[in-house]
Amino acid sequence: MTTWFITGCSTGFGRALAEAVLERGDNAVITARNADVLGELAAKHPATALALALDVTDAAQVAAAVRAAEDRFGGIDVLVNNAGHGYRAAVEEGEDAAVRELFETNFFGLVEVTKRVLPGMRGRRSGVIVNLSSIAGRTAPLGSGYYAASKYAVEGLSGSLRLEVQPLGIRVIVVEPGGFRTDFAGRSLGQSAEPIADYASTAGTRRKSAAEDGSQPGDPAKFAQAVIDAVESAEPPFRLLLGSDALARTRAELAAQTAEVEAWADVSASTDFPD
Repeated sequence: MTTWFITGCSTGFGRALAEAVLERGDNAVITARNADVLGELAAKHPATALALALDVTDAAQVAAAVRAAEDRFGGIDVLVNNAGHGYRAAVEEGEDAAVRELFETNFFGLVEVTKRVLPGMRGRRSGVIVNLSSIAGRTAPLGSGYYAASKYAVEGLSGSLRLEVQPLGIRVIVVEPGGFRTDFAGRSLGQSAEPIADYASTAGTRRKSAAEDGSQPGDPAKFAQAVIDAVESAEPPFRLLLGSDALARTRAELAAQTAEVEAWADVSASTDFPD
């Protein structure tokens, strides 16, 4: 039986994935900053669910949660680093405290959990680490520079981690969703308090709006099944795009990058020492 450890299970992707893996009979350590919100789900699966309070920015809580998971189920087979949130602001508008907290959760919290889980996976020479990124981790939209930067950091770390742990039997998958009908644009999305008028026609067009929450194309239940399928695949992708919007944006971005590389290829090659 597979044992999952999933962060950020109160709502959204984490909740959908927790429900899916428990319904299929797997063990699941489901975590949230307030474990009370997980009580009903855990009660439905008393033999296979372990609900724990976990703030990924608290190193002591992370260590305790991983230890409790290993004590209960013997080991963690799949780690899903899902906990995180968004932040919108023009780069100049970004508030220092908010930006640092964003990185503490989206990046450094992910690192802390991963480092605590890896020794067990290395010991067993098996495991899967799933890191939640975003389409913003490939194509940074205006008004989301800081959020995109946190996800670019996740992608860069994951690329190196993948090469380091692959010989040890551990796989790494980065999930890059587009817009899904979660509460990301509601409770999980912060923004700068004081907009600057000069950015009204750029970053200002993406100020948080209640209208966008619930209108996204993606289905969280289908997200959960796609992640399960990738984890169970004999040849899982390193980067897993989810959502037709994410697919379209990535294709356009790759085409633009390729065109620019070729347009400047002679200049790029001209900077070497002569043979």
